[in-house]
Amino acid sequence: MKKSARALAALLVAGLSLTACGSGDSGSGSGGSADAGAPGAQALDQATGVTSVEFWHSMTGKNADVLNGLVSQFNAAHQGKIEVKAQFQGKYDELVTKYKAAVQQKGTPALAQVYDIGTRFMIDSKQTVPAQAFADKDGYSLDDLDANIRNYYSVGGKLQSMPFNSSMPLLYLNTDAFKEAGLDPAQVPKDLNELGELAKKLTKKDADGKTVRYGFGAAIYGWFVEQLLAESGSMYCDNDNGRSNKAGKVVFDSAQGAQIVQWWADLVKGGYAANTGRTTDDAQAAFKAGTVAMHLESTGVLRGYTEAAKFGVGTAAFPKVTAADQGGPVIGGASLWISGPGHSDAEKRAAWEFEKFVSAPEQQAVWHTGTGYFPVNTKSLDDPKDKEWVAKYPQFQTAIDQLKATKPTPATAGCLLGVMPQARKGVETAIEQTIAGSKSAQQALADAAKELQPAIESYNSSVG
Repeated sequence: MKKSARALAALLVAGLSLTACGSGDSGSGSGGSADAGAPGAQALDQATGVTSVEFWHSMTGKNADVLNGLVSQFNAAHQGKIEVKAQFQGKYDELVTKYKAAVQQKGTPALAQVYDIGTRFMIDSKQTVPAQAFADKDGYSLDDLDANIRNYYSVGGKLQSMPFNSSMPLLYLNTDAFKEAGLDPAQVPKDLNELGELAKKLTKKDADGKTVRYGFGAAIYGWFVEQLLAESGSMYCDNDNGRSNKAGKVVFDSAQGAQIVQWWADLVKGGYAANTGRTTDDAQAAFKAGTVAMHLESTGVLRGYTEAAKFGVGTAAFPKVTAADQGGPVIGGASLWISGPGHSDAEKRAAWEFEKFVSAPEQQAVWHTGTGYFPVNTKSLDDPKDKEWVAKYPQFQTAIDQLKATKPTPATAGCLLGVMPQARKGVETAIEQTIAGSKSAQQALADAAKELQPAIESYNSSVG
């Protein structure tokens, strides 16, 4: 979902080199981090009293309730030994801003939930112990973690953080609107061309010629362009999406990128797509109100949509750019990072025990059914309670099938870029310029890439 990124964008460029205290290679190929040595189980055996784990997170509402329930369950099972203290720190970008300040003040939390596009920053901060180091220390298998989710949070084949709340994009459908237009909602669009043609047929005007329902609508959100590029098998940034080496530039101004943005703008200018701007809430409200028939959004809103909408809600796999494309979606959401410097071996070990707990099948089933986030552990989907939930919300099966069909590649891993929030904002500006007709899609994206380049170079220089 859309998050404000101004504070994070500023901190990623300014002064990150001050945080690079400690050993470890920050290059993408190695996936190194400071204090890579992970303490073994004896760290807790040797500790006296209760080991406290300060856990920063960004969950609110129902998500926070479910998370706090899991924390309480873990603490009860480790009473007298470990106590995890969950602390809300604001939205994702606010949490990372606070984390950077905590690094400089030598007061980081033992455990932090950081959103997907903060991954490059967390690696470069050299303040974390990779999840892979703990898994290797214990001989702990990571095979049950979904391959595509692992793909995003791994660098050089090494898992950097523990996936926790994962989401992916879906195409949402107003099935009543399809039937009213004489269309079969089971015949879903496979690519942008088919989606555009359906949007024209689903657009409805009243007797005065006023549009009362648009065929398509989505927030002007750069995440959707990232997803469509991945669906086409294309890269968002160079060096294999920043996976084989640190990304030195963005390449979203490709032919595929221009095709995506021009398609979007043409639908809006033709009167077949709603333009609700960058505010995600506005785009979601339009779909729930029935004024948009097809809609791009995250799996995280599925339960809310089915409960709020007064029409049939269907789901389809996120469209390809062209039917022949062999790509797939990029994972969204957040993961859990264990801090190294300034923390005792017992704290680090206790944080790892909690990571194992919340990523286990039973707990991920509780998380999935309670929140709608995709379970990171593949065995969760075999849990009877999870099966019951999917049966109640069969629209979620689309997400399961979509992820299973996706082959892990650099394209579907997503771009690791230190200034990713700024990149996303630049793409959004390009979409707006193309819709306004002030620039072609190709020119708007090329200008966005050019304007971003100094920030990329500044960031990379600051971290070495």
